[in-house]
Amino acid sequence: MNLPTSKTLPFAVLAAATASAASCAERPQQGKPNIILILTDDMGFGDVGVYGGKFVPTPNIDSMAGEGIRFMQYYSAAPISSASRAGLLTGMHPANFHITSYLQTRAGNRAAEMADFLDTVAPTLPRTLQAAGYKTGHFGKWHLGGGRDVKNAPSITSYGYDEYVSTYESPDPDPLITATGWIWSAKDSIKRWNRTAYFVDKTLDFLKRNSGQPCFVNLWPDDMHTPWVGNVEAQMLFPDGENSEKNFRTVLMEYDRQIGRLLDGLKALGVDKNTIVIFTSDNGPAPSFRGSRAGSYRGCKASLYEGGTRMPLIVWSPDHLIPRGKVDSYSVVSALDLLVSLCSIADVALPGSYKSDGTDMSRALAGKLQQRDKAIFWEYRRNDSKAFPQPADRDVSPSLAVREGDWKLLINADETGLMLYNLRDDQRETTNLSEKYPGKASELKRKLLEWRHSLPKLKNHE
Repeated sequence: MNLPTSKTLPFAVLAAATASAASCAERPQQGKPNIILILTDDMGFGDVGVYGGKFVPTPNIDSMAGEGIRFMQYYSAAPISSASRAGLLTGMHPANFHITSYLQTRAGNRAAEMADFLDTVAPTLPRTLQAAGYKTGHFGKWHLGGGRDVKNAPSITSYGYDEYVSTYESPDPDPLITATGWIWSAKDSIKRWNRTAYFVDKTLDFLKRNSGQPCFVNLWPDDMHTPWVGNVEAQMLFPDGENSEKNFRTVLMEYDRQIGRLLDGLKALGVDKNTIVIFTSDNGPAPSFRGSRAGSYRGCKASLYEGGTRMPLIVWSPDHLIPRGKVDSYSVVSALDLLVSLCSIADVALPGSYKSDGTDMSRALAGKLQQRDKAIFWEYRRNDSKAFPQPADRDVSPSLAVREGDWKLLINADETGLMLYNLRDDQRETTNLSEKYPGKASELKRKLLEWRHSLPKLKNHE
């Protein structure tokens, strides 16, 4: 099936419904919905019930999918935290800003040929929405600079946020959750198992205090990232280990409960009829528990196989702003698309000089099947430094990948490790077709290496 594509897509139905909902909520800027972007940490495709999850029931996330759209072909911008977040916020390949892994110590960043933080000149979704009258907040993990020995990272407000509360890996972490200057400790005032609840509370309070303006919120919890510390184990010494399946199940159950609290809170505030919630994950799971957390896709976090980059994506908004209970298995959506797509939905102009590496997929987000008009490129690992984590399942992928149509090619920058897959027939990436289809392999290899060579190299920095 071939569908027509367009870079400027009609959104009259959604705009009219959104304007009507805004009127009911007595909002002064009609047609501009609240937008909440939930970026779960290290949640695999197979962690959620409606995506085939088997670990614990996730009734609240499943209900969100039942009231919105569930996408089956959504990709993160990278298979690891900082690079994924940079791509999502900017709509540009994170390597443009010298981020191809997770940001860490200054020495580790240098070894990985990375900057110490996201450049403040980078275009961002919150800054674009802020300029159009949105109030903007960030509540949760940042990981785009700051922490460890990086003391000169810019404030989160430098990227277009009016308010924020963040964790250890940020320029100025909240002392209530960083009592010892580390990811978590028993001395934290807000205990690890209450963190997602804390960020949900901050989100709802922000929306309540800014009810006269459209709001954009990053709700970026650090669940489901290890260590998994559940309240059931709070008085114990984690006998099964903080990375155990038992503790994972405990934390996932609580995380799902907090997503339900968020949706209930939106309804209690009376803003649900004019709010769009995006639910996804930054990258694949670690550990993957024998691949089951990755939905049986090959690979996991720190891998460019599908298990490292194919993520759940749910778009929720009640009152028929979008179709209810729709499953979109056709549209191929990237995190790089969200900036332009959400601005299109909110009728917000993009900066005049901005050029996205994604594409406007707003029609798909509104419930219409949409054919993609751009390839998706990825890079993970600029060199062989130990600064780059290896996937927990030890299934190391090549460092570059491209998806165009149904075809996906992986290769290293030195042209070794060539792999070609047809994802329509082989989503598990089991059969390398590079020898059977040498013309397609050559074509995609050329495009991928040309893209890689177009990326900037990091200059020496102090």
